[in-house]
Amino acid sequence: MKIKIHDMEYEVIKNEKDAIDIEQLEDSITDYFDSFDYILGDYAYGKLRLKGFNDKGNKNFKPYNDIANLESYIKDYCAYGCRHFVISKVKPLK
Repeated sequence: MKIKIHDMEYEVIKNEKDAIDIEQLEDSITDYFDSFDYILGDYAYGKLRLKGFNDKGNKNFKPYNDIANLESYIKDYCAYGCRHFVISKVKPLK
C-alpha cells in the first residue's frame, strides 16, 4: 500500500495492529524526516513517536539509524506489543 504525506510518497512496509493514522502522521512528520529512507512510528501512552532509519547507501547513514537494526530498536525502545508501523520513501524513477 502506498500513502502520500506532504507531497512525498511512501510505501507501507509494516502496519502492526493497524497502527497507521494518516491524519496523525501528517501532523507529526516534518521535513526533518525527508533525509531518511524509512520511518518507524510507534505509540507510547497514546502518542505517536517517529524514528528515521537509512540504508547503508544513503549519504546521511549513521550506524545508529541503520535499517538493519530496526527489529532490535523495536524490541529495545518500543513498548512490548505496541502498535507500530514502518514506511519507506518511494524513490522517483530516473
